[in-house]
Amino acid sequence: MFASGVSGGILILFLASSVFYIRPGTAFVCSNYAEKSRNANEVLQVHIVPHTHDDVGWLKTVDQYYYGGNNSIQRAGVQYILDSVIPALDSNPLRRFIYVEMAFFKRWWVQQTPAMQAQVQAIVERGQLEFVNGGWCMNDEGTTHYNAIIDQMTHGLQFIANNFGSKAQPRVAWHIDTFGHSAEQASLFAQMSFEGFFFSRIHHADMEKRTEEQRMELMWQGSKSLGKASEIFTGVLYHGYSPLEGFCFDILCDDPPIQDDPQLFDNNVKERVELFINETCEQALHYKSGHIMLTMGDDFNYQNAEMWFKNLDKLIDYVNKDGRVNVFYSTPSNYIDAVKGIELELKKDDFFPYANCLHCYWSGYFTSRPAFKGYVRRSNNLLQVCKQLEVLGNLHDPDFSSQTLRDAMAVAQHHDAVTGTEKQHVVNDYAKRLAIGAKQCKMVINSTLNKLIQRESYEYTFCDYLNVSACSATETSKTFIIAVYNPIARPIETNIRVPVSSRSMVVYGPDGEPVSFSIQPVTKVTRIIRGERGNASYELVFPVVNLPPLGLGMYEVNITSNLIKSKSKKVSFIAKSTGYLVITNKHLRLTFSTKNGRLVEIENLDSSIKQSVDQQFLWYNSSVGNKVSDQASNAYVFRPNSSEAFNVSFDNHAKIAIVKNSVVQEIQQVFNPWVSQVVRLYSNKPYAEFEYTIGPITMSRGALGMEVISRFDTNLKTNGIFYTDANGREMQTRKRDFRPTWSYENAEPVAGNYYPVNSRAYIKGDTGIQLTIISDRSVGGASLRDGSLEFMIHRRLLYNDGAVGGEPLNEPGRDGRGLIVRGRFLVLLETAKNSAKLHRVVAEAEFLRPQLAFSKGAPSWALGNDKVQRKLRGEQAGRSYCGLTRPLPDNVHLLTLEKFNKAVLLRLEHQFAVDEDNELSKPVTVQLKGLFQDFTILSLTELNLSANMIKNKRKNTKNWKRDSEHETSRNANDKYDVILNAMEIKTFKLDIEWKHA
Repeated sequence: MFASGVSGGILILFLASSVFYIRPGTAFVCSNYAEKSRNANEVLQVHIVPHTHDDVGWLKTVDQYYYGGNNSIQRAGVQYILDSVIPALDSNPLRRFIYVEMAFFKRWWVQQTPAMQAQVQAIVERGQLEFVNGGWCMNDEGTTHYNAIIDQMTHGLQFIANNFGSKAQPRVAWHIDTFGHSAEQASLFAQMSFEGFFFSRIHHADMEKRTEEQRMELMWQGSKSLGKASEIFTGVLYHGYSPLEGFCFDILCDDPPIQDDPQLFDNNVKERVELFINETCEQALHYKSGHIMLTMGDDFNYQNAEMWFKNLDKLIDYVNKDGRVNVFYSTPSNYIDAVKGIELELKKDDFFPYANCLHCYWSGYFTSRPAFKGYVRRSNNLLQVCKQLEVLGNLHDPDFSSQTLRDAMAVAQHHDAVTGTEKQHVVNDYAKRLAIGAKQCKMVINSTLNKLIQRESYEYTFCDYLNVSACSATETSKTFIIAVYNPIARPIETNIRVPVSSRSMVVYGPDGEPVSFSIQPVTKVTRIIRGERGNASYELVFPVVNLPPLGLGMYEVNITSNLIKSKSKKVSFIAKSTGYLVITNKHLRLTFSTKNGRLVEIENLDSSIKQSVDQQFLWYNSSVGNKVSDQASNAYVFRPNSSEAFNVSFDNHAKIAIVKNSVVQEIQQVFNPWVSQVVRLYSNKPYAEFEYTIGPITMSRGALGMEVISRFDTNLKTNGIFYTDANGREMQTRKRDFRPTWSYENAEPVAGNYYPVNSRAYIKGDTGIQLTIISDRSVGGASLRDGSLEFMIHRRLLYNDGAVGGEPLNEPGRDGRGLIVRGRFLVLLETAKNSAKLHRVVAEAEFLRPQLAFSKGAPSWALGNDKVQRKLRGEQAGRSYCGLTRPLPDNVHLLTLEKFNKAVLLRLEHQFAVDEDNELSKPVTVQLKGLFQDFTILSLTELNLSANMIKNKRKNTKNWKRDSEHETSRNANDKYDVILNAMEIKTFKLDIEWKHA
């Protein structure tokens, strides 16, 4: 298989000799027959770890994998694995098994009888069945946001805590199949109280060097800001996650069983024992401790568990009788306990991008299925709003809750989900699950809004296609209400853009006063791609100012021919000339050339700096294999057939039009029939919005793949260095054609320099100017030459290379002609010393956009034209709401507010890294007493990050040899005061009392 079960390219050596010695410096040997009398503790200790890797969707849907359906694609059924493993464990107390994915385990668990549940609990209690990782899925590390990672891990670990108690809580993180590894993921696992982290996929050159130097185990510090608090023991698995070569005893495997009847001619015990000892002793050469761990399992193994266990029982027995090595059933946590105390290197960078051969860089999945990546990000936005409003509305309705969307979002973080590396029918299933969950959450929002705005009841609708100017509630009603909810714990300013069918209207704010607005025509491109979803000719755009923290504002829109018409002009494209067009607001000025229709310069008016910037769209021609390598570009791997990027238009020219009004100024660009863009400056925003529309990608006859990029070129001197975020949090330094821990020779100069960008990337020059690009979804990004940033935003591949069950990455889109993607970048130009606050705040606002809900018709407080009476009625009706009594400090983000059994779960995070900002990187105190408007905190308990145990309850068992670092701690003056250091997240269970019944 391509995505699962493929090792990182390590060659296993089969040596003929029966005597092996571990490298000098260790006391352990694989003894020969003459040394069988040695103490068993002095010989190599071999930990047999039976396991199954169960993808939560990939070639088949989640349901198909669970039930064993659609076996023509893949013979896999998780229910049969668990049905089979439990009695196999119960029949022999020495046997062990580990399980990872709670999305499957919970489904199986709730279908069992009380007697079977009790049997499983007893097996868990005895330590025979060990949960590792324990998340809802094994999440991806390259394309996931830290908020969603924390949520999905909390979701799975809570299931374990509620059903098996604290003793069963996983001690080991297990990411054996993810395609590269993030520093932020290591930091999060450390903060979740995991003691160890195991994985298999690292760059083949890194793997080769580590095996040669006995550096397969290390201490990984995921965060410079958190230091030792982000450190975790990390082990690289030798065989990927597959069994030892020749020793797979599954129904899916062809290796010979242990045949031990002495009366038969095909008895193979001696040769099987010899091969096993040879291979284990070879593996031991690459580890320091005298212990090795064998992952005896693979994708969807153990559907007939007795086949595995019967042969492993025999193997263990005969190898131990031989005496040269000591073999036993074990678990990853047992292994960690056994190797504690060995000397470890300290690693501070990450493991991106992953490559399993010279020409096989898995950097394509950073962008694959970009529309789904955007849908996952927006679904997470909705989920956070839903969970907050469940708390603020004190909802307890069993018929609707956030639970369905929590499940769907957790599944979507799987390493073959948000990555875009699944089959088309599977991504359709993921999207359907998200849509069903979203429907439930919209019911939650509807109920809560009516509860918060108590005097009147509305039936709210939600518009999922505002990005293509389609919304029935605003297009067909003469009067409608827009409820705007702010999920950020500080006041915000934003801009509302909705489709309307008239140019004559007035907009009233929460205070009853008129709000300035503009009306502009819907672009031709938008009208084409929205199809029959909407018919509006215009867009209403207006600013929302000072929307309160965790707060709500109600805006009324009246459309009537009696009111003054907003000025709007027909938009016409400008003929090619040698002039310039300028759009501006109080913060920025952007200049465009009318000769080629492209951006020329950005000027920051606040900082008085200018920078030449050329932004354009290009594409790489996908490789389908060549004389050097047969590796093709696919859903996982990005491999262009040359380093040259081609212009999307023949003469690299865009048709250009300009729109200006008091609310927004924009440049509309059309590069070709399938590439267009609108560049906007809102009057109240310090950034430029680049909204691109790509697709359906049209390829010439014979073409086999196109990979489209948006590139920003400057003359900044960057010395090969640029910066990307790690899962939306701390920034990582990247240097072209360089890795800090080994001598890097890059055979793929484009793909080998691509990195995941979940939130933002930036470059900064020696003059102190920084250009930051914030993305609305996960994409791949690179700086292939100084002063340049590029982002892959769409991929269409027609070549079938067998990577995803023989299906190329050729998404059909809505009409079968190909996928259309609309996304956006937010572009900031600032001095490097002033940029941290700006890009952190803007990224937060992009990640947690306000939630809009619409209600047709006029409320009672909107009746009549008397402005004084209208305002009075509006105040009485409560046209605004604020969930907090005061905003949080500028460097603190409210990460989580959700129901937690009968309590409330609260997470607060410090948003700034050490030394990132002179003031905002400093420790900050948050006073929780009296913070919430509608409830009082009676008590609080600090938990670990994943909320599955009290903070520091698990004893610090990290007994690894390396230099310690000085740690400082600060005590709060009050038990309700929370002190946050740079990049720190604190999690609390709140017991509360409502102020109003």
